[in-house]
Amino acid sequence: MSPRENFPRAAASYDSAAVLAREVGRRLAARLDFVRLTPQCMADIGCATGDGVRELQRRYPEALPLAVDFARPMLATVQARAGWWARLRGHQPRCLNADVCALPLADGSLDLVWSNLMLHWLSDTRPAFAELHRVLATGGLLQFAMLGPDTLKELRVARQKVGAGGTAPAFLDMHDIGDMLAAAGFADPVMEMEMLTLTYTSARRFLADQRHLGVRNSLLGQLPWQQWRQVFTAWGREDGLLPARFEIIYGHAWKAAPRLAEDGRAIVRFHKP
Repeated sequence: MSPRENFPRAAASYDSAAVLAREVGRRLAARLDFVRLTPQCMADIGCATGDGVRELQRRYPEALPLAVDFARPMLATVQARAGWWARLRGHQPRCLNADVCALPLADGSLDLVWSNLMLHWLSDTRPAFAELHRVLATGGLLQFAMLGPDTLKELRVARQKVGAGGTAPAFLDMHDIGDMLAAAGFADPVMEMEMLTLTYTSARRFLADQRHLGVRNSLLGQLPWQQWRQVFTAWGREDGLLPARFEIIYGHAWKAAPRLAEDGRAIVRFHKP
């Protein structure tokens, strides 16, 4: 099954296994400390159970918060966690069931778009970047985190050791992501990368986490169970534990003022001295 089929089923179990998403979200949010921004409207795209949009609300309490996800059960969890007082005061996130490639939002309606560990699941990220550029206002910020190509490299090595093929995803390199952002019209994209490691006592626990997140098949690909047993046997331990390394790519880019009008003529701006 694809993430689109699995994520709605994972809403009830997602938080029990979302250690990586919470840590990456914390690090992604810390990068906002160095940004001057006073958004009026902001959106967490692929919000899952809402950790991101709640962090954005904490940082920008005056902004209108949108929680966007294609999985309705995830949005139901966001609403349930808003609390009765927030709902009474109208401070709960506005939930929007939508696809990132076709957002029902007006051009230039958002000042900040945040997306934590979602965009890498798309079969083609370029339409999403183009759509996010469309809905951002001039001067608006796109900030995101994605999985990179060296994610779970140790499992790829284990597959090679036992001669197991499979259909594990090939995540984008950060340089390719930067090129896509520029092609979508974003100005001065900035990309960073780091490796984060989770450890497991057994392959069974690792698989349970990926199932609870709704990403097991999408992250690992398809193999017969007998081959998986061979792969997990070849997965090398470190200090008695199985390491699962995730390459995290952080990116941000701004929507600059257009240089050309819709008819192709150059736009010249004059500023008073």
